[in-house]
Amino acid sequence: MPFRTEEKIFIHQNNYLEFKNLLKNQNAKILYPKRLVHSVYFDNNRSQMYIDSKEGSVIRKKIRVRDYPDTKYNSFNLEIKISSIEGRFKKSKKIKRIEYDTYLKTGYMDNDYGKCMPKLEVSYNREYYLYKNCLRITIDKNILYKKFKKSEKIYKEKLIACEIKSNAVINKSLILNEFPFISHRFSKYASAYQKLYYVN
Repeated sequence: MPFRTEEKIFIHQNNYLEFKNLLKNQNAKILYPKRLVHSVYFDNNRSQMYIDSKEGSVIRKKIRVRDYPDTKYNSFNLEIKISSIEGRFKKSKKIKRIEYDTYLKTGYMDNDYGKCMPKLEVSYNREYYLYKNCLRITIDKNILYKKFKKSEKIYKEKLIACEIKSNAVINKSLILNEFPFISHRFSKYASAYQKLYYVN
């Protein structure tokens, strides 16, 4: 099972152009066209995935279905991100629209968390780059959070999220030295859950 290195950096709006120039000066390649990403995250009735994420539990999961609504041929994926003692990895499977709709209606049964229902939606505009032929970089702007199928509260994230990934295990300090920006552990899922369910 392939483990990977993943580091997350937050960029303030006024540092966005500086970061893009850094990528340009290093001849970073555009991997895919920009696109809108829409994810629906699941959790059980005890919010255990959120609690595990917030506490940074060594063994934890995130379960979501994802689609790309502004593309000509929208595709749907079931994704399970797993953090374990050995490392982090992601299981991703393309699903049909009817499967996607079924998960949203009846939920997902997980061996560890039991019956999980859709809790919240996260959407953003994503840019994709390949940096120095070894690091995949995504930049997420205009991040929006809302409860599943409810629109009375929609939160806009103030920061821009950048994820730096490698299929190889790399010392994170080597990655961070490449980018002169503040870095800290962050989860769009945990941030959305906190804002939507724990803020009046």
